[in-house]
Amino acid sequence: MEIIRNLTRRKLRNILTISGIVIGVLALVTMGAMAEKFNALLAGGATYFGSNVQVADSSGGAIGAFGGGLLTLDRVAALEQVDGVAAAFPDVSVSAKPGSTNTVSFGIPDYVSNLDPRANDYSAVKLQIAQGRNITTSSTGEVVLGSDFATEFKKNVGNTIDLPIRAKDAPPDFVNHSFTVVGILAKTQTAPDTGAYVSLTDAQMLLKETLPVSIRNSIDTTKLVNGATVYGRPGQDLDKLADKINAEVPGVKATKPSVLVASFNAGGAIFTAITTGAALIALVVGGLSVINTMLMAVTERVREIGLKKAVGAKVGHILREYLLEAVLIGSIGGGIGLLLGWGLTSLINAATASSNLTLFLLSWRLVIVAILFSVGLGAAAGIIPALRASRMDPVRALRAA
Repeated sequence: MEIIRNLTRRKLRNILTISGIVIGVLALVTMGAMAEKFNALLAGGATYFGSNVQVADSSGGAIGAFGGGLLTLDRVAALEQVDGVAAAFPDVSVSAKPGSTNTVSFGIPDYVSNLDPRANDYSAVKLQIAQGRNITTSSTGEVVLGSDFATEFKKNVGNTIDLPIRAKDAPPDFVNHSFTVVGILAKTQTAPDTGAYVSLTDAQMLLKETLPVSIRNSIDTTKLVNGATVYGRPGQDLDKLADKINAEVPGVKATKPSVLVASFNAGGAIFTAITTGAALIALVVGGLSVINTMLMAVTERVREIGLKKAVGAKVGHILREYLLEAVLIGSIGGGIGLLLGWGLTSLINAATASSNLTLFLLSWRLVIVAILFSVGLGAAAGIIPALRASRMDPVRALRAA
């Protein structure tokens, strides 16, 4: 109670001190939540691409939906014959909103891709159905939506959606098809959230319509795919498997998983630096505020400290009192900053959810860091003033008063 009473003696000063900590923790929470979102996305990508080998056409042609060449299904089948390969799945991916400016979530545009339920047995990133059911390899006219994709277009199981999405300025020859939503994926915080998943047959149909009109009818896309995802047998070195694929299967280019994972990790380092910068701002702003307030409190309470020590208060008692006061200031500021950060990030996420642009992820890890940071900040900033108070000579303190 005495500590709380001490805080109320100088209300304005303590409010300003707490406000400084609030600003610092608010910066830490908002920037940290953005970094958590980005790092979750990168971690998911690193986990997924680190568990398989991505294979594409080696010619570098510009016929594919995203500017790359196309693979024939017989080359995908040849991949499964390479020693060390457990399974190879064909991949077809097209833009969900061609001809328009894609709304992106940290650089991942909405897309339509094929989904083979059997791949879940091999993939490190497991796709779980939150509502409805999955498609089958023989499905036609059915789609499973990622959680963000479903939110963006306000779709539920049983609704229909036309894919690709028609842009306002779509050309007259634009073609899309109606699909029934049979399932919605559970949130993954990574790329699958922005996807729409159909069978290989339907994906190849959509792939054909991405080709130039002049060659569209002369190419049989039922035998073509954008690439393939190859999974190795247990214990297989995937980098070596990529080299083996390049040596044994003509016309393909297998990328080493370590190369892709390194690119994801490099991106994560940028946002880690941003979070560290926010923490330093909080440290400087909040720490100086607490030190100033506690030094002033010691100066103003010289007589009080002298009386306490004269009647038998020990060094440890005085040290504990002022240290706990500093910790309480840090805790109050940290709690308010955390609540404001939570509210702000939640409001922004809610406002941008319909545009598939969730920017923040307030994880439990970040909450714990923010709490420990504010409490630790108060303790660290209060040590010097607390030591000064505890070491004060009672006689001199009473004379100075």
